[in-house]
Parts: sequence; C-alpha cells; structure tokens
Amino acid sequence: MFEEQRMFRITYHSTYPDTRDFAADSRPAKSGKRTSPRIPRPAYGTLLFLLVTIGFLVLPACGYGTIDAVQAAGNVYVSSYTIDPAVLFTGDTATATFYVTNGNANQSVMVNHATFGDNDIHLTSGSYDASANIGPLQTRSFVFSIGTDKNAGTYYPSFSLSFSAGNSLYYRTPVKVDNTPLVMTIADKPDAFTQGVKKTISVQISNPRDNDIKNVIFEAVGNDVTLTPSKTYIGDLAAGTSILVNITVTPDSPTSLFMHVDYDNGDNSHTINTTLPIPFTTDKQQADPVMSNIVVALNNGTYDITGDLTNAGLSTANGVTVTSLSPAVPQNPDRNYVIGALKPDDFGSFEVTFTVPKGTTSVPLQQSYKDSDGNVITSVQNIDLTQATTQTGSQPDMLPVLAVVFIIVLGVGGYLYMKKRKNQ
Repeated sequence: MFEEQRMFRITYHSTYPDTRDFAADSRPAKSGKRTSPRIPRPAYGTLLFLLVTIGFLVLPACGYGTIDAVQAAGNVYVSSYTIDPAVLFTGDTATATFYVTNGNANQSVMVNHATFGDNDIHLTSGSYDASANIGPLQTRSFVFSIGTDKNAGTYYPSFSLSFSAGNSLYYRTPVKVDNTPLVMTIADKPDAFTQGVKKTISVQISNPRDNDIKNVIFEAVGNDVTLTPSKTYIGDLAAGTSILVNITVTPDSPTSLFMHVDYDNGDNSHTINTTLPIPFTTDKQQADPVMSNIVVALNNGTYDITGDLTNAGLSTANGVTVTSLSPAVPQNPDRNYVIGALKPDDFGSFEVTFTVPKGTTSVPLQQSYKDSDGNVITSVQNIDLTQATTQTGSQPDMLPVLAVVFIIVLGVGGYLYMKKRKNQ
C-alpha cells in the first residue's frame, strides 16, 4: 500500500504543471534550458494532507482483514482421515481421504492448494489446485489416490493445505506397508483315497493381516477327480479371523489337487496357492469283509460255492453282497447272495451257484458293500474249481429206488397173504 501511495505521488508530480511559475515568468531561463513547472506551496500542502489521510484510512482496514484471515485459518483442522486399504502390499494403490473442518462459527476460510505424499508414498492422482471455500463449522473432504513401491514398514507422508491468507496446514499420517499374505492350510483330510470313493477335505483360510480383506474366493481343480463344490465365494475376511471350506473329492485315479485363493486388498488383487496329492492307499478305518470256509461242490455241471464273510475292519459294511463274475454264468437258485450289514467283527454265510465253460479252472467271486457315505466298495477273490467235490445230482434217478420199494412191498404183501391162508 505504501508502494501504491509513492507511485501515486510520482504520477501526480508528472501530470500537474507549476502554474505559479508559469504565470510569473514565461520567458526561457538564462541558461537556455527549459525550467520544470512547480506546484504552488499551498496546493502541495493540501495534496499531501489528503494523501496522508487516505493512507491512514486504508492501511488499518487492510491490515485488520489480513489478521482476521490468518486467525480464522488457525481454527481449521483435520477432523478425521481414512486410508483404504488400511495396510498396503508393496506395489499396491490406496485411496486416502482427509476431512478438513472449519472451526470458526462466523467466518469462512478460502483454500487454494491441497496435496498428500512424500518420497515414500507418492500420488497417483492430481492435487487440489483450485480455490475452494469452507463455510463456518463445515467439513470438506479431500480425496487422493496414492501408491508405494517401498518394502514393509510404516511411513509418514504429509497432508498439506494452503490458505489464501498465506499460511498452511500440515498433517502427518502413518501409512503401513505389510506383505503378509492370507494363509491356506489343510485342516482335515481322509487317511486314504480310493478309486470312486467320495471323501471330504476341510481347508482353512486365515487372515493374519492388520486389515480386512474382501472378495475372497476359494477354488480347487484337478485331473480325473470330481470336486463338489469346485469354487466357493467367501466374501470379506476380517483381520485376525479364519474360515473353513469343505469340499468332497471323488478321484478316478491317483492325482493332485490344485487349490488357490483369490482376494482383494482394497482394489488390488492377490492370490495364494497350494497343492494336495491324492494317492490311492488303504483306508485304515474302512470295513474289510474277508472270505473264509470256502466249500466248492460240483453237482451235475453246476458249481455251488458256500462260505463265510467276516468284517475285519473298523467300520460297518452296509448291503454286503456276493456274486460270481465272468467266465461264470450265475444260475438259480443263488445267482447272487445278499448278506446285509456286517458290523466290525461280525460275519455272515453266503452261497452262490453258477456254470462255467468246459476247462475253466478258477472263477472270481466279487464281494461289495456300501460305506457310511453310500460309496460302493468292491473286492474280488479267485476260487479254485479244481478242488471241487463231486456230488450226486440234486434230483437222483428214482427208478432203482422204486424197484426196491416195489420188491419190499411185494414181499410184505406175499408174506401177509400166505400167513392169512395158513390161518384159514
């Protein structure tokens, strides 16, 4: 303002002629040079008085306005902030939101620049460079996209806000970087896998991070195996929590199960993987029907095999049946034999009948049962036919028997007839 007054005086001197000197002597100076006009003393004093008075009136008003703006800016503060995700992986991006509150009850404040970040946490979006007004007791949000390539640790970038009054607000904010992923473990699985037998696997997914994770999806794939379900949507997984996912596995051959979990940390996608081998071995807990006391009999070209089945396992065998397989051709009355349920250490007898092509020396007998999940489990045992005992037919020739009976009856009748005549 003082600069403006000085310039005004210079402009004034250059535009008003010295009328007093110009009226008194209009002749040129003796030296031959032109003489500058001069302002009359009474006019100069009046003008100086006016300028000084204006300066005193203007300067206090301007200074008062600047002081008020600075004091008003001092009542502006960061009332809260959020960073989503709250914890970043190296290479992640996040959204930082700052809420700035004007604590003045009767005065607005004008801001003209806002930014956030430093050398560790950099902006991936622009800063706020346009002027904006924050009304009395109002809150305004400033949203930034940030990212980092730094290793795990805690960093402290600054949020800065510039006021039109010339001062600024600085607010340091911690930003945490942690590269700990989700954890996937096999919580429970069967002791053994068998072809065509359905088994259940339990997979635990845990979140050891300090922030929540969203859009968690579990998926399992494998060759020659049926999986139910193959994909499960879990959704959000809070910090420090875990969840169990159960899937049923029915393998057709030894294979491997590939499992992976996809999840989002904020808007950043991440994945973890694990592999579970699926070999075929003997289940130590399953039922185990064992054949014993086998007797093979040949009767008029039809083989009849009898024996016992004992459950030597630790689980109940349901719906136990015995039948003959090719080259045998099942025959009545026992084409196949149903024993029913056999508890551990229980036994039951069976009998099957069949015929075979000439020259056959052995026949496979198949025993099958269902486990508690309804899976059908079969096993085969070969029976040696050369050890068969030959028996008479099940329907022997009745002619000799009838002849003997007839002779006996005839003899008894003759004896009675002769005795009767003798008595007469």
